[in-house]
Amino acid sequence: MPNAFDQNNPPFDRLTPQELETLRRSVDIGYYRPNETIIAQGVPAEALYVVIKGIVEERTGDELIALLGPKDTFDSHALVQGQSGHAFVAREETLCYVLPRPVALALIQSNPRFATFFYLELSRKLDAMARDEEDSRVGTLMRARISDMILSPAAFIDAQDTIETAGHRMSEIDTNALFVRDGDRVGIITGMNLSKAVVLKRLPITAPVGPISHFDVISLAPGDFIYSALILMTKTNKRRVAIHDGTAYIGILEDIQLLGFLAGNAQLVAGRIDRATGLADLSPAAKEIGEQVRLLRRQGVKIDVIAEIVSDLNHRLFAKVFDLVAPPPIRTNGCLIVMGSEGRGEQTVRTDQDNGLILAEPVDAAVLETFGRDFAAALESFGFEPCPGNVMVRNPAWSQTVDGYDAAFRRWVAIPDLNVHMDVAILYDAVAVAGNAALLAQTKAALLEAVRGRSAFMVHFAKATEAFAMPIGFFNNLLTPDGKGDAVDLKKGGIFAIVHGVRSLAMERGLTETNTAQRIQRLVEAGTFTRDFGRELTQSLYFLMTLRLDAQLAVAGASSALVRPADLSSMQRDLLRDAFHVVKQFREIVRRHFNLGAF
Repeated sequence: MPNAFDQNNPPFDRLTPQELETLRRSVDIGYYRPNETIIAQGVPAEALYVVIKGIVEERTGDELIALLGPKDTFDSHALVQGQSGHAFVAREETLCYVLPRPVALALIQSNPRFATFFYLELSRKLDAMARDEEDSRVGTLMRARISDMILSPAAFIDAQDTIETAGHRMSEIDTNALFVRDGDRVGIITGMNLSKAVVLKRLPITAPVGPISHFDVISLAPGDFIYSALILMTKTNKRRVAIHDGTAYIGILEDIQLLGFLAGNAQLVAGRIDRATGLADLSPAAKEIGEQVRLLRRQGVKIDVIAEIVSDLNHRLFAKVFDLVAPPPIRTNGCLIVMGSEGRGEQTVRTDQDNGLILAEPVDAAVLETFGRDFAAALESFGFEPCPGNVMVRNPAWSQTVDGYDAAFRRWVAIPDLNVHMDVAILYDAVAVAGNAALLAQTKAALLEAVRGRSAFMVHFAKATEAFAMPIGFFNNLLTPDGKGDAVDLKKGGIFAIVHGVRSLAMERGLTETNTAQRIQRLVEAGTFTRDFGRELTQSLYFLMTLRLDAQLAVAGASSALVRPADLSSMQRDLLRDAFHVVKQFREIVRRHFNLGAF
């Protein structure tokens, strides 16, 4: 095997040293002229190929499926299935490593981790990749820096201040520790110190805090590693570390925060939201929700779990704002709903507002207008931008009675208009977050009744599944829809097709689930497609969402970040090809089911 062969390139990084030596003795290099067929469609694959130089076209008939470049491997499926479902043709002069089929099959047989790369099921590949990454996650976390964490505030009191003063101050800023100034010394006092002083030592609450404070403070800098804090706490038997930036103390890192960083601290954010008594109290919690996404992803938490946690925190935030802002006539007479990805429980990086209000009976127009304005303004102050389509409670069209929505539905289903169809889709994804949830159940029942049996409407509704072209040309990068550029919008290229196609099939059957994965499960149970394909479709959605989230986090949370496949590993590109093939199959299922070719 030539020295240039990259044995760290998946799936070869799964081989043992002995297996690599077997590969080394068996692999050859093949040269292919432009337009030369390397593997013909429908015939057995005699070898496993890895592109060294050049471009290989993956084709089915006359259709170009993918472009493969250096380090890309083909045709793994053909090795285990006996024949290739696609043709592989050199687009230009191409060099490939060639591993004979018997050797590849022997390695597959002897090494289960290597074998997972060759399974047809995308879900098995993703599970294998997740296991491979598991060992590195703790190391990645420990290489994080203290500046990545949420610290307790650097709040100071004087050594002569009373125990009562310290207790009130801790309560005001929601912290368990304060810095204490005593001349040139700086110490720390905790809530436990206060409790022990009063309960065990029987000190009056008017006693000064100086004598019960600790002045043997240990400190670190914001740029120090997380593991430094863990080691220092262990060596000194301390539960908190002061953080000093070289000029002043800027915060306190507690052991519970460190554990929260390593294991997730969503419950702490939820507690801050629940304890808020005003909008000002919610602002820090709202910021922490966004930071929680980056933290959870760094920890390797799966995308569906991240989305579930973030959605729950956002719903708590919206409900608290509703309680603080809504006047009694709306609080007791209405139901606050969120829609879109927030309603489906698939929101990660914060985008714009998608919310509405359902009323049991009419409310004074002025009261409704004031509430809508105040609610939208509060969310905007927390970083939720106004919805470009004005799907917000401040829009009278999205703050109506149940009867008002019912009348709107009957108008909507009679109009073959894309904007109207999107309104139906948005409301079908809605969930209740505050108020009387029964109002949403009534409204959704009216919506499903309005579309029941209206096949023409459902065909036009499902047509949006094909709204965006699929970017399935590959060569280190993906081709954009116009064949140019080096980045792709995974939402338009794949996520939307899955979400809306599933939504269309679910609505036709009158399903009440909002989450896409749950809808897929119900459709599998109904026999719309097989259990295996349902699993593949779900995993494809999650994989595309994960890549998109990573791209968003890389550009500071931009909601519309593009993925640059040139920056992906060969394994990720292989999985991306698989995911897009699943999306393509699904689009065909939707097309046939609704007979979209006739329109």
